[in-house]
Amino acid sequence: MRKAAFFIGERGRGWFCAVLVGLTALLLASVTFAVTLGSVDIHPRTVWGIALSRLPFFGEWVQPDWSKAAETIIWEIRLPRVLLGALVGAGLSVVGAAIQALVRNSLADPYILGVSSGASVGAASVMLFGAFGLYGQYALSVGAFTGSLGALLLVFFLSRLGGQNATVRLLMAGIAVSAVLSAATSLLVFSSPQEHGIQAVLFWMTGSLAGAKWEFLALPAAAVTAGLAFLLTRYRSLNAMLMGEETARTLGVHVERFRKGLLVITALLTGVMVAISGAIGFVGLMMPHIVRIVVGSDHRRVLPVCALLGAVFLVWADVIARLAFAPQELPIGIVTALCGGPFFLWLMRRSSYSFGGDGR
Repeated sequence: MRKAAFFIGERGRGWFCAVLVGLTALLLASVTFAVTLGSVDIHPRTVWGIALSRLPFFGEWVQPDWSKAAETIIWEIRLPRVLLGALVGAGLSVVGAAIQALVRNSLADPYILGVSSGASVGAASVMLFGAFGLYGQYALSVGAFTGSLGALLLVFFLSRLGGQNATVRLLMAGIAVSAVLSAATSLLVFSSPQEHGIQAVLFWMTGSLAGAKWEFLALPAAAVTAGLAFLLTRYRSLNAMLMGEETARTLGVHVERFRKGLLVITALLTGVMVAISGAIGFVGLMMPHIVRIVVGSDHRRVLPVCALLGAVFLVWADVIARLAFAPQELPIGIVTALCGGPFFLWLMRRSSYSFGGDGR
């Protein structure tokens, strides 16, 4: 089975191009049909008509044959939410692939440095005590990002107390800071007299795309694009890190400098995602594993395929969150966790079979 997976992952350029084209088509179809689904069913042709009518140079060629209500539902409510889900899924998946390569640990995820715990403290401060109120509708995003950035700086400071920024020291600092900040969030929730605010905090902490608006899309879109482009320019270094730090040094990688730069980029990208959508688990943990089975371990292929697959996955996870108990809405983190648990049981079984039963 291990040989078969390796053969599938190491196919040539034609296979990689087919995967990219297939996932791009699947993403377009997923976005289209996700927008049509809801309490009011809308035809896919209407979705494309409304979307094209809002684009420069295309609007004059489109003849409106839809109601004002349908345009409001699609353009103001559903489409921003679906696109935000695609961006967050892509961002978390790409970060997960990079972090797993950096620390050479298949259980690493985008939240390993305490970013989500810091964001939770900031978000709880906003929702329970009105912090960052001067930013108006952006207060929650600003508070969450400030918390995640503060957690990142604290982790870096603690990791340098021993004199160097070793990977193990960073991970230990991240675990410690995450535990303390999680306790701080619980303390804020426990001390708040606002029942509605407590429910809002708990809902946000398990992830939600409900507050999506067009003006919220620019920052995550820029962050995902820039982060993916940066990581693609460093794909050789990521490949070298998979073989260990000593091997990477012999291949010409400045390990310490590369590690610091990569951790900053991935942590800031994660902070942007968490600030917009809350802490959505398992996406950055699952997608890299699936992608490596399909296209191999070369990050020149892994990163773009991770972005597309993560986007498709989170679009449909959000559809389930919206519709499973309609008119009530599930936190999207519940859906991703329900997918993540069985996935890791399958991964454990596959790994056990691949490495044999002799304990190696």
